[in-house]
Amino acid sequence: MNRLILFFLLIFCIFAFRIKEDSAYVKEIKAWQKQRIENLKKETGWLNLAGLFWLEEKNSFGSDRKNSIVFPKGSANLGELILKNDEVYVKTATKNQVFLDGKAVENLRIFPYQKENVPTILSHGSLRWFVIKRGKKYAVRLRDLESPFLKNFEGIETFPINPKWKIKAKFVAATGKKIPILDVTGQTNLQESPGTLVFNIGREEYSLDALKEGDHLFILFGDKTNKKQTYGSGRFIDAEMPDSKGFTYLDFNKAYNPPCAFTPYATCPIPPKQNVLPFEILAGEKNYGNH
Repeated sequence: MNRLILFFLLIFCIFAFRIKEDSAYVKEIKAWQKQRIENLKKETGWLNLAGLFWLEEKNSFGSDRKNSIVFPKGSANLGELILKNDEVYVKTATKNQVFLDGKAVENLRIFPYQKENVPTILSHGSLRWFVIKRGKKYAVRLRDLESPFLKNFEGIETFPINPKWKIKAKFVAATGKKIPILDVTGQTNLQESPGTLVFNIGREEYSLDALKEGDHLFILFGDKTNKKQTYGSGRFIDAEMPDSKGFTYLDFNKAYNPPCAFTPYATCPIPPKQNVLPFEILAGEKNYGNH
């Protein structure tokens, strides 16, 4: 009898521990989801994008439709953007219309950036813009802090949180490995891959090529939910760098949509063919909008 009681007590303790463990995990994912929403809404987020304009040698800009670059609001003629020898300059039409860090701009080089990897952001009213480079092409990325995409945003639908989708993965390092990454503009760039993440679903082994982004691994992946429950071309996921034994985790509950799900003005990379998984990943963010 005592043995039977001890057995049931043991089962109860294990069950209670698992509930507590799962509850902590659910809280972690919900906190991540909340931060994700906050990041999208920030001035540097994706919801306020209002335009993407590819540059020619000379580009007049402002709200007048006669301009090469037509802004959705603001003064009719703000000036000219000049692309020459891989540099971009702004020359304003009138004083006190275009600003950089609160100071009026008249003639200034805005690309390459004044600070490495920190965009030189110009402003006019609620508009913000800066230059980006994609392959050999240059474009102006425009933000509107009063964008309807931002005002109408009501959150992202997600799959139910399920701990089974947090999967241990073995990192297989590679030296000098580069993989071609196609983006939605049709350009392909070779990007360095530090290695591959190998993991199991059931008895089957799968792998995903990773890119390195800052202090973590960045993975573009597709699966059988794409074009149905999730974004058409695939989703993104981040992973911590591997531990001393070469392991990390792929937490698909933190799989997220590319910027192109939220705006037509992003230039998203598309998962390479080897990163398209032959099954459904019923975890993470579902599709948003029709971009």
